[in-house]
Amino acid sequence: MLVALSGFMGSGKTTVGKLLAESLGCPFMDLDAIIEKEAGTTVSRLFDTEGEAGFRKRELDCLRRTLRRYRENTAVLALGGGTPLSEEAAKLLLENSLCIYLKASADTILERLGPINPERPLWDPENAAQLLQRREALYQAAAHIVLETDGASPEEITDEIIIDCL
Repeated sequence: MLVALSGFMGSGKTTVGKLLAESLGCPFMDLDAIIEKEAGTTVSRLFDTEGEAGFRKRELDCLRRTLRRYRENTAVLALGGGTPLSEEAAKLLLENSLCIYLKASADTILERLGPINPERPLWDPENAAQLLQRREALYQAAAHIVLETDGASPEEITDEIIIDCL
């Protein structure tokens, strides 16, 4: 089974994903890292050269291949912050993974991410709360499980996933 971790940037997908994979003794993958390796460039550069629409097409293709590859094997996949926003991606995740939405408040995300970061193409601290609010229903619709993560350490979240979700 593929465990897909979903959520806004800074919600802990990669940190928790690595801990979860280590605990389960299975591979960990980061969808953005896979895309960067295949493209030979960074996500930021892809946004600059292909625009968000071009990047999202690449992301969906990569998600399809990854879900097929790990259909029968246990693995943990950290999704990009925008991955589950398309209807097709949400359907793929619901049908081919255990998708867990790591829900963090705007305050928590702002605390974790801080000022503008060029490695995060859509990160804008001034508009983060509005972007999160626009995405919230889509994150929930693409997830089998929603975990509130505010105030919890990555280790506590990992334990909760193992004890309550798997």
